[in-house]
Amino acid sequence: MPLELFLDLYSPPCRAIYIFAKKNGIPFEFRPVELGRGEHLKPEFLKVNPLGKVPALRDGDFLLAESVAILLYLSRKYQTAPYWYPPDLQARARVDEYLAWQHTAIQLPATNVYLCKSLLPHFSGQPVDTVRLDRLLGKLKPALQHLDQEVLAAKPFLATEQVSLADLMAFTELMQPTAVGCDLFRDWPRLAAWRARVEAALGPELVQDAHKLVLQPRDPRDAQQDPRLAQELVHRLQERLS
Repeated sequence: MPLELFLDLYSPPCRAIYIFAKKNGIPFEFRPVELGRGEHLKPEFLKVNPLGKVPALRDGDFLLAESVAILLYLSRKYQTAPYWYPPDLQARARVDEYLAWQHTAIQLPATNVYLCKSLLPHFSGQPVDTVRLDRLLGKLKPALQHLDQEVLAAKPFLATEQVSLADLMAFTELMQPTAVGCDLFRDWPRLAAWRARVEAALGPELVQDAHKLVLQPRDPRDAQQDPRLAQELVHRLQERLS
């Protein structure tokens, strides 16, 4: 039975796994899970991940959740090129360091910017709250400054001299707000140059393929298909972003 990856390509961690598997020629069955339609809460998916979250992996009888765990599992099982997760102790520790740091420093604030700019207006039918958006962008600024003025001042990539899992995770996370009009690279020249290097290393066509959903406007009719679900999502988003 082929490896199965349960992904929603609106999700940055899901895109990271999709790109990694495609780039490394890993055979897999793509099982789309649409968060905006509540498919992650359906009984059939909860059998794969009882926490109701994507990404998720099924490899025969083996089930795995959490994006970093899945990336490491794939890199080890398929013995991908060493630059993704270097064998050198200290180089690997730098990748681990970023992957541990990014959850609250990059992933959380970048996702909140995206939710405020795109998802909340989509489901609520209300305009973007620009005051809230500016506040959320301000929470992301210290991490962007750290990457631009410290990390990337010393080396071309975030952990080592080559692209790694650290860069892949960061790239997909920072592309999320950028895709909906909040260009996180505009004021940070080293970060902008890093983005170009990562995109070149991954392959522009693969990057475009993985990001085509998030780059195109959402269909307003989608929010009206299940008004009760839309109302619940708005409530959750308001609570999260308050």
